[in-house]
Amino acid sequence: MAQITLKALAHSYSPNPSGPEDYAIREMEHVWHQGGAYALLGPSGCGKSTLLNIISGLLTPSDGQVLFDDQVMNELAPEERNIAQVFQFPVVYDTMTVYDNLAFPLRNVGTSEAKVRERVAEVADVLELTSLLKRKARNLTADEKQKVSMGRGLVRDDVAAILFDEPLTVIDPQLKWKLRRKLKEIHERFNITMIYVTHDQLEASTFADKIAVMYEGQVVQFGTPRELFEVPAHTFVGYFIGSPGMNLVEVVRTEKGVRAGTVDLVLAPPLLNAIHQSRSRNIKLGIRPEFVKVLAEPGEGTYPVEIDNVQDLGTYRIVSFEFAGVPFRARLEEDQRLPERKAYIRFPEAWLSLYIDEFRVEVGQ
Repeated sequence: MAQITLKALAHSYSPNPSGPEDYAIREMEHVWHQGGAYALLGPSGCGKSTLLNIISGLLTPSDGQVLFDDQVMNELAPEERNIAQVFQFPVVYDTMTVYDNLAFPLRNVGTSEAKVRERVAEVADVLELTSLLKRKARNLTADEKQKVSMGRGLVRDDVAAILFDEPLTVIDPQLKWKLRRKLKEIHERFNITMIYVTHDQLEASTFADKIAVMYEGQVVQFGTPRELFEVPAHTFVGYFIGSPGMNLVEVVRTEKGVRAGTVDLVLAPPLLNAIHQSRSRNIKLGIRPEFVKVLAEPGEGTYPVEIDNVQDLGTYRIVSFEFAGVPFRARLEEDQRLPERKAYIRFPEAWLSLYIDEFRVEVGQ
């Protein structure tokens, strides 16, 4: 196991990059601590797989260093980094039995057959492959093959880390939850550093203790699932995490305060001062649908809206309306009284976030 450090790391597929837009990975500093269970989360094309391939050695970064503990890895080939990598599609030897597939990484480094039998039996038990050990891999289902592929990564107990590149893509949806929980159990049992790449926030939060959210080649926030939900550090995190995502509205300074569209906002003095002290024109306020208050009567700090749509999802409802010229949503408990058409909304100060140039600004109370 190892601590993985990315130091001033950047990568471009262009031979002569001229600006940030030419970089798949923009310069970053990041640390994956030894023994942690991490997820690398983001949309397609944000740089997740590129970053994973740089860590494993399949790709050499344009700039910066990859360190395992204190050793620079840049010049070492993948096989010299002692990394196990599980890819999107299963990598197995079809002509071998499941047992021989699992045994292969151990035999490749000269492990004794007694140790091979012990480790294969242990990993097969964890992944529920024991009954399949004598079967040829070509006769397995796609999810069974992927479990074998995972097992090949887990079977060695001396690896520095295991990297998973969207490993559940080919798995039947009904089995995904079970395998995510199985990976979590494996991490707790073997205490191996694991980095799990995905575009699915549910997969990330189910598996990882901490999640690195990537956007346009950068890690824009690194935190627990709760931190990402309650305190999004970037507007993209607010939008990407949660269902539905965070409500965001652009605001402008006025002589007397702050305006969103044609709506003059009533804000607490600390928030108002932070907005007026900024020189940026890219200023947004954000609040999650869960924290928007929907009321039948006007009150202090409320704004009138007209309800466009109500989506009943069983245990809760999603209410859609327009505020300051942009679509907004609120999440209501199923037993909460809901006005038929006209309503009043309020934004609790504790849950209202300020974003300047897309990044969250801490505002003192």
